[in-house]
Amino acid sequence: MLIQQGVLQLRFQAEANRLNLSLLETQIASAKRKFDLTSTGWNGYRKFEIIKAVPEAKGIASFYLKPHDGKTLPPFQPGQYLTFQVDIPGREKPVVRCYSLSDCEHESYYRVSIKRVPPPVGSPLTPPGLVSNFFHEQLAAGDIVDVQSPNGNFVFDPFDSRPAVLIAGGIGITPILTMAKSVVASESGRELLIFIGVRNSDDHAFEAELKEIEKLPNCRLITCFADPLDDDIKHEGIRYQHQGRIAVNLLKNYLESTNYDFFICGPPPMMSGLTEQLSRWGVSSESIHSEAFGPASIKKMKPSSGEVAAGANAKGVASVEFSKSGIQSEWDGSAENLLDFAIDNGVNIDSGCRAGNCGTCLVALKSGKINYNIEPGVEPEAGTCLACVAVPDGDVVIDA
Repeated sequence: MLIQQGVLQLRFQAEANRLNLSLLETQIASAKRKFDLTSTGWNGYRKFEIIKAVPEAKGIASFYLKPHDGKTLPPFQPGQYLTFQVDIPGREKPVVRCYSLSDCEHESYYRVSIKRVPPPVGSPLTPPGLVSNFFHEQLAAGDIVDVQSPNGNFVFDPFDSRPAVLIAGGIGITPILTMAKSVVASESGRELLIFIGVRNSDDHAFEAELKEIEKLPNCRLITCFADPLDDDIKHEGIRYQHQGRIAVNLLKNYLESTNYDFFICGPPPMMSGLTEQLSRWGVSSESIHSEAFGPASIKKMKPSSGEVAAGANAKGVASVEFSKSGIQSEWDGSAENLLDFAIDNGVNIDSGCRAGNCGTCLVALKSGKINYNIEPGVEPEAGTCLACVAVPDGDVVIDA
């Protein structure tokens, strides 16, 4: 009996040592990756050549980019984006836009996938997306583009031991796909539930890549078609699992608890709705991560009547002066940020990502203080502010 107990104890200790070693190796890999990510990159814009453009779905194409100087590519965090500065004929200044990286790391190229933005529904005379259409219509293999180093705070650690829920709506699939593929490439074994929401099979990009990810035992894919085609309906259960839009009631059918990290990217109504629903379900705000640039930004809740708006002084009103334009107006918190406030008052400030990442809206702060309602991707230098994510903290004078 004593011998059997001794053997069992040795086996238990050996298994414990094996698990501890595995955990240590995972922690080392994660720490090394974080060091690599913070010690590489480049300043300003670097020239990249488009290797090829590949159609992915209706109005969506992937652009493969390699460094024009032939030097190595730095790694990036899954979920980050590239910032492009594009010279468009007829435009006085270059236009800046941010597009998410849509593939995991490769030694020779980056990949971004861009959706052509049409005129708004019901407004056929409104111009379509300026840069997205330029990419689709004017750029091809061999063309050169100016690109900033990968950036962004919507990031994912494939080595984290906590299970994750990845939720993508439409073109929001791009950072979500990168996150999922990083788990495959790292062989980390992190548990994933991936929810994809699109209109129908015409809009379903990267279907083959997603199917490959689903083959992993730690990954499960759930696809939702909001408006399936007749042929889609014949293949329900194969092309998609649910008809309708992604909502928390659907998530509850697959999740045993709220003990997950949630990563969400998609149209603003979807992200706002899911964020609110998850909060009501009891998911902590620290566990909800969402993309925060461009039209897919999550706006903060507006203060209710009687509350002092963010950035207002004790009386609930602040003075904002645009010194170059000679315009002064009272800030009462009705605008989301100083960029929107400037536009409302007829003051032009250039912008790109609209989430404090690309730096296009950087303006000099001549006097006063500001607060940021979204953490900027890069902290601007003293005496300046990023208007697209800034609100005044009392009276301010801006050089615009």
